[in-house]
Amino acid sequence: MADVVDRPQAAPAEKSRPIDTPSIWHAGEMALQETVGVRRAMERQGAQVIRDHLIDQHRLFFPLLPSIIIGAVDENGDVWSTMREGPAGFLSVADNKTLEIAATVDVSDPAEAGLSDGCSVGLLGIQLGTRRRNRLNGVVRGRGANGFSVGVRESYGNCPQYIQLRNYSFEPAPASRPSRQESAELSDVHRAMIAAADTFFVASYVDRDGSRHVDVSHRGGKPGFVRVNKDGSLTIPDFAGNLYFNTLGNILVSGRAGLCFPDFESGSLLQITGKAEVLLDSPEIALFQGAERLWRVYPERVVYRAGALALRWTKVEGGESPNSLMTGSWDEVRDQQAASKEASSWRRFRVARRVRESTTVSSFFLEPADGEVLLRHKAGQYLPIRVHIGDQDAPAIRNYTISAAPSDGCYRISVKREGAISSFLHDRCDVGTIIEARAPEGSFGLRPAGKRPSVLVAAGIGITPMIAMLRHRLFERQRTRSAKQTWLFYSSRSVSEQPFDRELHAIATNSTDWLRVVRLLSNTQGAMAARDYELGGRLTAEVIKDALPSLNCDFYLCGPPGFMQDMYDGLRAFGVSDDQLFAEAFGPAAFRRHGTEALPPLPSASTKPVSVVFSKSGTEALWEPESGTLLELAERAGLTPDFSCRSGSCGTCRAMVSQGEVTYENRPGYETRDQEALLCCAFPAERPADDRRPLVIEL
Repeated sequence: MADVVDRPQAAPAEKSRPIDTPSIWHAGEMALQETVGVRRAMERQGAQVIRDHLIDQHRLFFPLLPSIIIGAVDENGDVWSTMREGPAGFLSVADNKTLEIAATVDVSDPAEAGLSDGCSVGLLGIQLGTRRRNRLNGVVRGRGANGFSVGVRESYGNCPQYIQLRNYSFEPAPASRPSRQESAELSDVHRAMIAAADTFFVASYVDRDGSRHVDVSHRGGKPGFVRVNKDGSLTIPDFAGNLYFNTLGNILVSGRAGLCFPDFESGSLLQITGKAEVLLDSPEIALFQGAERLWRVYPERVVYRAGALALRWTKVEGGESPNSLMTGSWDEVRDQQAASKEASSWRRFRVARRVRESTTVSSFFLEPADGEVLLRHKAGQYLPIRVHIGDQDAPAIRNYTISAAPSDGCYRISVKREGAISSFLHDRCDVGTIIEARAPEGSFGLRPAGKRPSVLVAAGIGITPMIAMLRHRLFERQRTRSAKQTWLFYSSRSVSEQPFDRELHAIATNSTDWLRVVRLLSNTQGAMAARDYELGGRLTAEVIKDALPSLNCDFYLCGPPGFMQDMYDGLRAFGVSDDQLFAEAFGPAAFRRHGTEALPPLPSASTKPVSVVFSKSGTEALWEPESGTLLELAERAGLTPDFSCRSGSCGTCRAMVSQGEVTYENRPGYETRDQEALLCCAFPAERPADDRRPLVIEL
C-alpha cells in the first residue's frame, strides 16, 4: 500500500490560450463539455491535438486501409454515413494537406450527392484488426469518375475503445451495381440488422463561421446496444470517450444525424438519415451500465443496399472490446425497470457465500431466491433486511451497507458481531439460509461533479461503504481511463479486527495513479509496519490535515458516533466547509452539523391532543403531547410498522402524510420527500385552534 509521504507533485503551469483566439470548438461541443466540467481542459487539449494537416503517422496509416468511412451532406441537408473500399493504396497521401481517394462514382449511395467539389466531408480511417483510428475532416476537390481528393481542415487521432476486432478479405466485385431499397421507416429486416449490430458509424454536421463542418465517427458496444423503439426511433447510449463531443455537439446544434450499419458478413449497408436529439436527463441513463447520456435518431429516409461492398469481415475470437464488455444492455434496462416497480416489497434472498473478513466481521453474499433480476444499487447505499428471531411475532429489521460495487452484480453485506441481529446473522446464517431484503436505499456516495479529490475517512465497520466506493471507482477507472485523486484513511483497533486487508491491498495495487491508502492501528501489537498499517495511534482530523497536500477535498465519513462527531468538528475547525463533508446517514452514527447556511426552523409540536388516522389499516388513535412519537402511537394502537434505527436516520419507518403536517424535535438525518414522515421521530405539528381535522398517515 502507498505510504502517506507519496504526495502528488504540482503540475507545471500551462500557457493559457490568448483571450482573442477563437475556440477550436463550437457552441454545441462547448455546452456538452461544460456539463461534465472539462470545458477549460478541452480548450487546451484541442489546441494541442487537432491539427490542420496530416502528421507523418497518419500519412503512413491511411494508405494501409482497405476502406474509408465517409460522412457527407446532400443538397437537401440530409446527412449520410457510408463506406467506400478499394485495394491497398486506394487511399494515398499527396502531401500533408491532401488525401486522395480512388473511389468511383456510385449513384446507389445516397452519400454520393454530398461528394461534389467544394462539399465538406468527414472521414474516418479505422483499422478493425488493430483498433487504430484517425479522423480527417475537410473539403472535396477534383471529383471525377474515378475518385476525388480531400483538402485537410482538421486531423486527429482517436482512442481504440469499443472496437470489435475483425479481419477482412475481399470477395469478387459484383457484376452490377448493388440494388437500392429506400423507405421512410424501418422494416423487419432493418430492425433485425440493428438488433444484431455491435458497430455502426454516425455522420453529423454543423454550420459555423459561414462554412459547413462535417464529421463521422465510430460507435460500438455489445450486440443490440442500439434499441429500436416502438415508434421506429433509435435510442443509443453514449459511453465514456475523448470528451470532445464532436458528434453530440453537432447534433445539439443541427438536430440531424446519419447512421450506417454494415453487415460485415454479407457486405450489405443500412443507411439512415433523420432528426436527432441528445438526452441528458433520461432515467434510463442510470439503468444502462456505462451510459453517460443517451441520444435518439428519428429515421426519415432509410436506404438498404444489399452486397454494397466486396469487403467481408470476420470477428476475431476473443476480440471483444474490453470497454464494451463493461457496458450494459437494453435487456438489463428493461429488467431493472420491472424490478424497480417492486422496490418497496420484501424479497427472499439466499446466502450464496459467506466469508470471514476478520475476527469480528463476516460478509454475506446474497442472491435472489426467486431467480429474478437483482436491482442495481449505488456504491454507498445500504440494504434493509429483516429476519425472524426465535419466537418473536414481528420480524427484526436492520440496515447494512452493501460492501460490493454495482458492477460486482451481487449484494454483499459485511456485518460486525454486535447486538442481537448481527449476532443472529453470525450464528444462524450459513450458505443456503433465506433472509428478506428490500431494495437498496440511501444517498451516501461519491459525488460525480466537481474536481476536488475525494477523502474517505472510516473507523471500524465504517469501512463497508468505503470498500464499495473504492471498488466502484476502480471499475470506473478501467472503463473510462480516468478517476479523481482519492485518499482512504482507515482506523482499526488491532490487526486481527481489520477487515478487507487483502481486498484493500488488491485495490491499491491496481490503483497506483489515483489512490493513496493510510491504515491506522490503535494497538500495533503483532502487526508489521507497512505490511499491516501505515500509522499507529488514533485517527484524528490533525492526522488527515498533515497527510493531505490540501484540504480542498470532498470528505466522506463513516464510523462510530463519537468518531464521526470528532472528525466533523476537527475538519470544520481546520477550515473545511460544511458542504465538503458527507456522511452515511443511516444508523446512530449521524453527527450534528453546524454549517454556515441557516436552515428554516422546524414547526413546533402540537400542544393539544390530535386525532391520528392510520388510513390503510382503518385505525384511529388519539395522540397527546406526552404520548411520544407517531411510531409509538401506532404500536400502542396494535399496528406493526417497519422501523430500524428509531433516530430518523435510516428511513425504514417512513410513511406518506395525506392530511395534516408533522414535525421533529431535531432535524432528522434521513432526507424525506414532500408529504413523507419518519414515524420514529415525528410528532403532529402545531395547527390553528379551529383546525380539528385528523392527521392522516397512510399506514
